[in-house]
Amino acid sequence: MQKIFFNNDLRKIRLADRETVRNLGEQAIEPARLDLRGLRCPLPVLKIRKALLRLDPGAELKAATDDPLAGLDVPNLLRETGDELLATERDGAAFVFRIRRGN
Repeated sequence: MQKIFFNNDLRKIRLADRETVRNLGEQAIEPARLDLRGLRCPLPVLKIRKALLRLDPGAELKAATDDPLAGLDVPNLLRETGDELLATERDGAAFVFRIRRGN
């Protein structure tokens, strides 16, 4: 196993090791998860907003809800708050929203 030494000057690290060091910084961080199934409007939107306020800017949240109005309510909330909707998926009857916290 090869040791990796972090150094501000990547020129001092062998070429193969430079790519390894760069890739370490690009590894995806697992988003925070919020399961809101069973809750009805307005609770899913309120809890998503509260969870986003606790996250650092740029952090991601994955929220699942089976509230039928969430497909409209969550995107409207994010337009108002400046947070970014990265994806909306369906998991059976549930919406799964992937959200990035804005600044």
